[in-house]
Amino acid sequence: MHGMGDSDFIPQVLPASTPSLAHGVPTAPPGTIFVLGADGGYAVPPRRFSLYFGRGTDDVHVTVGGDDPYVSRLQGRLVCDGHDWWVRNEGRLPIQLPGDSLLLSGHELLMDPGYTPLLIGSPRRRTHLLEVHVVAPAAVDAAVGPRTPTRSPDGHDLSPVERLVLAALAQRYLRQERYPQPVSWKQVADDLNAATPGRTWTRKAAEHVVGRVRERLAATVPGVLRDDGVGEPVGNTLNHNLIQALLRSATLLPADLHLLTPPA
Repeated sequence: MHGMGDSDFIPQVLPASTPSLAHGVPTAPPGTIFVLGADGGYAVPPRRFSLYFGRGTDDVHVTVGGDDPYVSRLQGRLVCDGHDWWVRNEGRLPIQLPGDSLLLSGHELLMDPGYTPLLIGSPRRRTHLLEVHVVAPAAVDAAVGPRTPTRSPDGHDLSPVERLVLAALAQRYLRQERYPQPVSWKQVADDLNAATPGRTWTRKAAEHVVGRVRERLAATVPGVLRDDGVGEPVGNTLNHNLIQALLRSATLLPADLHLLTPPA
């Protein structure tokens, strides 16, 4: 079977029901870009093209911050030169990139293959997410074929209990609040008790679960273990490092917030 060529994939609208691009994208030629906002998105194969995003729904391909007057009508554009995609900030607000770096107004950046979340923070203490996924070139690997399972080299395994506790600890990040920090252990315990009425959670129990995860991932994730005798706020910083690593690897996703919903 031949791979999909550029001519087989045409620019297309992505409906609002499209799942998070962090889970992957449909089969498409290398270099195809998928862009998703809260109300839907757009996908374009590699060709000379400018894909616009911003508040002006009628004038952009992907709406972001449609009800936020601080977001520019044209906040930015994703431009392809026929091969590579670049993101350019055309708005007033900066665009936050992974690693907390900022793309300022008038600046542009080459998009790497794979998944990239772009965040636009508003003075109203709201943050708008624009998901971008550029299909990577096929790897040269004789053992890989069309039916080979998708690899997730940077993902981390979490048990259901660990995912629940970490979702509670990282809820501000998952809600995409501006300048998030881990919530207090008291709030973690309170939220866990509300979500799981059949179990009693304490601050120490929740902290112990997260501590086990940090110890297990310390070999591959830097900055998640503290020296003996060092407490807060350093410990809080280490939890921040852990959460960031889990978000970057798409181990934790906004959908995990549903775990905190109290049962009916």
